[in-house]
Amino acid sequence: MSDISFDSKFIYAIDDKGRRLKQSLLWYPVLMNATDEQRGNYTVGFTGFHWRDLDEDISFESFEYDDAIHHLGME
Repeated sequence: MSDISFDSKFIYAIDDKGRRLKQSLLWYPVLMNATDEQRGNYTVGFTGFHWRDLDEDISFESFEYDDAIHHLGME
């Protein structure tokens, strides 16, 4: 998984098959409130993304989870 990006509500990633996956930032308030510079300072490991300065991790697997965004009014 690579090429992560953000908007005001979601984090997006491109998987190995070229699919664009997203996850709600409601689950990651540290990233939601981070600056663009902080968000851009991450590393990619075997299992996911890591933001050392923010002490935040997101697994690749989490992008495959059903997201409850439609229940939270975040569509």
